[in-house]
Amino acid sequence: MGKNEPFNFGFSGYTLNLIKNRTVQNHYANIIASIHYLINLLQQRLDIFFGKSEAAFICREPELVNDESEFYKLISKTDLSAEEKIIFLIALIPHIQPNFFDNIIQQYLPNGGDFTDLGGVKGANSRGMIPTGETALFILAGNDIEKRMEIMKYFSADHFFYKESILYMESVKEGEPAMSGKIILQPEWIDLCTLGTVSKPTFSPDFPAKLVTTKMEWGDLILNEKTSRQINDIKIWLRYNSIFMKDWEMDKRIKPGYRSLFYGPPGTGKTFTATLLGKQFEKDVYRIDLSQVVSKYIGETEKNLEKVFKKAENKNWILFFDEADALFGKRSNVQNAHDKYANQEVSYLLQRVEDFPGLIILASNYKSNIDQAFVRRFNSIIYFPIPNASERYQIWKTSIPLKAVLDKDVDLISIARKYEVTGSSIINVIHYASLQTIFRNSTVLTRQDIIEGFKREYEKEERVFIG
Repeated sequence: MGKNEPFNFGFSGYTLNLIKNRTVQNHYANIIASIHYLINLLQQRLDIFFGKSEAAFICREPELVNDESEFYKLISKTDLSAEEKIIFLIALIPHIQPNFFDNIIQQYLPNGGDFTDLGGVKGANSRGMIPTGETALFILAGNDIEKRMEIMKYFSADHFFYKESILYMESVKEGEPAMSGKIILQPEWIDLCTLGTVSKPTFSPDFPAKLVTTKMEWGDLILNEKTSRQINDIKIWLRYNSIFMKDWEMDKRIKPGYRSLFYGPPGTGKTFTATLLGKQFEKDVYRIDLSQVVSKYIGETEKNLEKVFKKAENKNWILFFDEADALFGKRSNVQNAHDKYANQEVSYLLQRVEDFPGLIILASNYKSNIDQAFVRRFNSIIYFPIPNASERYQIWKTSIPLKAVLDKDVDLISIARKYEVTGSSIINVIHYASLQTIFRNSTVLTRQDIIEGFKREYEKEERVFIG
């Protein structure tokens, strides 16, 4: 490009035709257009820097078409400046074209060499340049100190990018320039821009939680009247709390989230209830695996749990802590250093649980095992008792397989009255009896198989069985 040659800011004719004719699948046309836009923008800055152009740097917004993608919705937001949209593109580009910055720099430094003004670092695995805050400063501000100071504000903790978990700048070692940190685009936005949807996180040491789902409905869950009423309070919160907080302007006075304790014997429907709440309100329910969270090493439990909370920020999730006693149990009197740090864990949890804007459910066998500091902060404490005879009968009726036929000597009413077990145990008995029936090449559930199933359930619980 000649020194006095005007800078070509527009897209290539080929790219424009792709967009107009929509020959590129879904939102990819806008992605391609944005790549060309960023190429032209960086070349414009480099031409000025290397004295190939005397034109003033022009920072216009990318011209895109409305394809209803999340990428377009963000880039076209009217309350975002052109600089903010460019920062987002700078963060996204390495995930689509890893050699993007290296290829352009090579055009200006054909003999190689470092170009420190552009910033950027190499990753542990990626061999391409990963942009840093310094990269954004160079492209958007060049050597304009005042403009650089303005751009820095986009990476503050008070900015939209950080608050909405879109992107942030990685912290650096003490003594190094703050803007030399990598620009980190949150994985969800990478998925939205490249796949068009968000991939659900998988269980790993970095995310010790599992997605729980169910094919069943509320009609399959039999609860007593009091428990059902209290669960309905949670449903009301899920449906109407946003109106209360925003329309009624109570967000300054009330903590944003909801915290509930489910307690009662195992198998009484605590996990099932949490899963159904997620299903009804289209929220993913993640059960925290405490075996992967709790650590004997000082500070590790907080680190492991922070991974979950960080991932859950600004997500439409329900967090479910099963057997919560391991994390939220009573604090002990401080007798040694271990007790001191254990109590610090509880203090950390208190703060994290209070700050979470969504629904958190803790499940425990006994309410008395939970530290009183947490109990005071629960919006609801719900008891899940062993079902009574009438409720057990309803569970039996709704759980018998459609293809199964009860033998003439099977009296569900008397069975429900005699055997005081949880809904989970009833399902186990039905499962056992049904498999035995299939093994006999039959469809008739016999009393003998049902009684044998009960016997096995009682043995598991070390209870005396009377047939």
